[in-house]
Amino acid sequence: MLPEVEAWLDRRTSRARDWDAGVLAGDKRDQRVTVVLPARDESATVGRIVTSIRTALCEDVPLVDEIVVIDSRSTDGTARVAAEAGATVYHQDAVRPDLAGGEGKGEALWKSLFVATGDILVFVDADLLSFTPDYVTGLLGPLVTDPGVAYVKACYDRPLKGSPGEAFNGGRVTELVARPLLNQYWPSLAGFVQPLSGEYAGRADVLRRMPFVSHYGVELGLLVDLLEAEGLDALAQVDLGVREHTNQSTPDLGVMAAQIQHTARTRLVRSGRLVEGDPAATTLVQYARGDTADGAYVPYPRETAISERPPADSLVEPALV
Repeated sequence: MLPEVEAWLDRRTSRARDWDAGVLAGDKRDQRVTVVLPARDESATVGRIVTSIRTALCEDVPLVDEIVVIDSRSTDGTARVAAEAGATVYHQDAVRPDLAGGEGKGEALWKSLFVATGDILVFVDADLLSFTPDYVTGLLGPLVTDPGVAYVKACYDRPLKGSPGEAFNGGRVTELVARPLLNQYWPSLAGFVQPLSGEYAGRADVLRRMPFVSHYGVELGLLVDLLEAEGLDALAQVDLGVREHTNQSTPDLGVMAAQIQHTARTRLVRSGRLVEGDPAATTLVQYARGDTADGAYVPYPRETAISERPPADSLVEPALV
């Protein structure tokens, strides 16, 4: 590990318990805070998360000013459940309808930049089983108290369901793909314990200057781009303890891994460290046993292409008619 990363790890890592919601509510002064939950078919969990934030951090302590749910084409009542719990719900395709529609988690996060009114934005995944309000409090702490911090990522143990005691088995793509890529090509980011964590917070004006990658490349893309734009010392991480959510299947993680690799490739090409010849293939061929008598393997291709939205600040709002 680089010496400067060792120093950063000590200086810019804190724990959720280090930050008190009441103290932060006084320290934030005139800064508005928005919590954003991108959600697709998360009716089983999104209501509990929104209710928890509203009760603890809006009503009991005036730390959060706004809770926004970006509904990403849900079919299970996610929007209704979130609204009943107290969130302001926006349907992804209804935000900036003048722009061609996009896909994936990165699209939902990017669309939130046009509707969230906070000076500080906190992003929380809507499928969390282990959520507590100190997830939000912890992420806000460094931003509220230190103007030199622009972006904060969560870190935590990620147990795999059914394998108790294995703290990192739930972060399979992190350990097998993202961490090796970052250590090889962006060693300044080697101090991030969970570079793909879905919980993070940042200053809205900074985030609106960043491009957003679609799908599961968004977290790695933001981390690399923010390092380049703001420098390592403007980035921080907060230990939230343990994160439990619905684990994806191994084939689905293969798609995620490919999207992360495509994201890394675009950043390497952009920086001049990789010369692009033929475009990288975006089809991932996976296999399953067929239902024929001989049970032969059957290939099935899956698309892993990513797209990229430009910085929100670079787009002119449509004129009102």
